[in-house]
Amino acid sequence: MKGSILIVDDEASNRELLQDLLTQAGYYCRTASDGESALEHFRHNKPDLVLSDVMMPRLNGYELCRRLKADPENRLIPIVLVTALSAAEDRVRGLEAGADDFLRKPLDRSELLARVRSLLTTKTYTDQLEQATSMLLVLATTVEGRDPYTQGHCTRLSDYSARLASFIGLPEEDIQALRIAGTVHDVGKIAVPDSVLLKPGPLNAEEWDAMRRHPALGADLVRGLKTLEDVLPLIRHHHERMDGSGYPDGLAGEAIPFGARIMAVVDVYDALRTTRPYKPNMSHVDVVRLLHDETDQGYWDPKVVTAFLEVIGEIREPA
Repeated sequence: MKGSILIVDDEASNRELLQDLLTQAGYYCRTASDGESALEHFRHNKPDLVLSDVMMPRLNGYELCRRLKADPENRLIPIVLVTALSAAEDRVRGLEAGADDFLRKPLDRSELLARVRSLLTTKTYTDQLEQATSMLLVLATTVEGRDPYTQGHCTRLSDYSARLASFIGLPEEDIQALRIAGTVHDVGKIAVPDSVLLKPGPLNAEEWDAMRRHPALGADLVRGLKTLEDVLPLIRHHHERMDGSGYPDGLAGEAIPFGARIMAVVDVYDALRTTRPYKPNMSHVDVVRLLHDETDQGYWDPKVVTAFLEVIGEIREPA
């Protein structure tokens, strides 16, 4: 089978016509008699594509589309509205609800199959990108698991960064990018040998060079993944400093992406608060004092540090 399609129409004859045409073309089809039935279907089986009538009882096609697209798990499933309505405002309403395409009644078989084929091809590419992203998240978890001292670091960095971004008032897409970046920010350490990563003492110059390469290596791993375009600069620049003394590119001031400035502060706080092979953990009070000192030296964005200390004061647990 080429893909699974859910056909939603309150007219049995229309459902049967579409099902016959698409089944003959090699697609697996299920049907629903209205929007409510379609939502129930999604709770058990998620199709690759939805063909939905607009004018239906209980829940019309516009509202069905809106509800499905509001769920992140369904957002990438293409929805085609099949309708006899031809006015521009009807199409605008469908687009506002999140429809990916339209088909006009009476249906033309060639147009139907061409549009279905095109949308499912795009869906396949999207699924592959999603799978690649999922594998990257697994890889990041594996990297963190190599060092028992850093377990939980990525989860905390993801959570604290997203909370801080929300507190500052950043858009939802920036908050989500920080949430993902927090999880995968150290994925480039996959190329750092255990002898360096787990060394109990100070690193020599060669070992330090190997460690400093991990942000750029991590960014290279996500390069080309469209779903992580906003995350790439956060991974690459989360070790930059406001005075230009960071790595890998020595960016300074406003040249450092704001999200990376957030991650840099959160990252250093969590690193100092946890025990590592080469150092004991520091108290919250001592870390705050050090953050203020390093901000005065020009390392961190003062606005980010001030906001973070407000946020961490509300969520941190006793040591």
